[in-house]
Amino acid sequence: MSSANKRLAGILELPSPSATGKEHPDSFALFAHCFTCTKDLKAIVRISRALAKRNIGVLRFDFTGLGDSQGNFADTNIESNLSDIHSASQWLAEHYQAPSLLIGHSLGGAAMMAAVGSIPSCQAIATLASPSCTRHLAEFLGTQNPEINSTGSGNVTIGGRTHTIKKQMLDSLRNFNLKERIQRITIPHLIMHSPADETLEFQHALDIFEHSAGAKSLITLVDSDHLFVNRTDDTTYVADLIATWGSRFLTGIN
Repeated sequence: MSSANKRLAGILELPSPSATGKEHPDSFALFAHCFTCTKDLKAIVRISRALAKRNIGVLRFDFTGLGDSQGNFADTNIESNLSDIHSASQWLAEHYQAPSLLIGHSLGGAAMMAAVGSIPSCQAIATLASPSCTRHLAEFLGTQNPEINSTGSGNVTIGGRTHTIKKQMLDSLRNFNLKERIQRITIPHLIMHSPADETLEFQHALDIFEHSAGAKSLITLVDSDHLFVNRTDDTTYVADLIATWGSRFLTGIN
């Protein structure tokens, strides 16, 4: 349940003991999707299932108002995303094991970077095509439909779907100091981005790498697009990178 008492939907990808040869997962991860996406985005599903084959349990969930989660998307913002992350993390801790790895795609990665300091079980974070600030999204949405700023709300079509956006969401994105949150990250941080990403400039990855304070690695995903549509095999590559890199930092449960 979210802090607004709305049901959050998620899918837990668990490793198969017969395939891994282990009774329990080595660790658990929490996966946050991109802006207006859902837990069922093909790239997220593929990466989560590939990680499960590497004995990492992955909970992928829908933010409030998206996918199968309850609530009104128009009433959400970056702060409500953080609340949803904490709720999902708490559920995982109560029913299985607290997440030791946070994974976020695009704006989901921004939310994970902002939330990491308040999830003590987290030992590492991996962000994929994620922004170094949230103001750029507010400006994009405001440009797409000026009525959002002038009248307080308006419709924007993203990925073929129309969403109502309220000014409060833009204000939240404009005022949120993501850079400050990134500077607080002292755990290992895997940053993945493609210079060919036409949705979000590669410079964001460079800025995240500069600001993140812990052990950090920047991996260039050559020729990948933002949603991994043109190179679907890259999702397996990303999962391999996360699992191999994470094996150095994540403490297993056995």
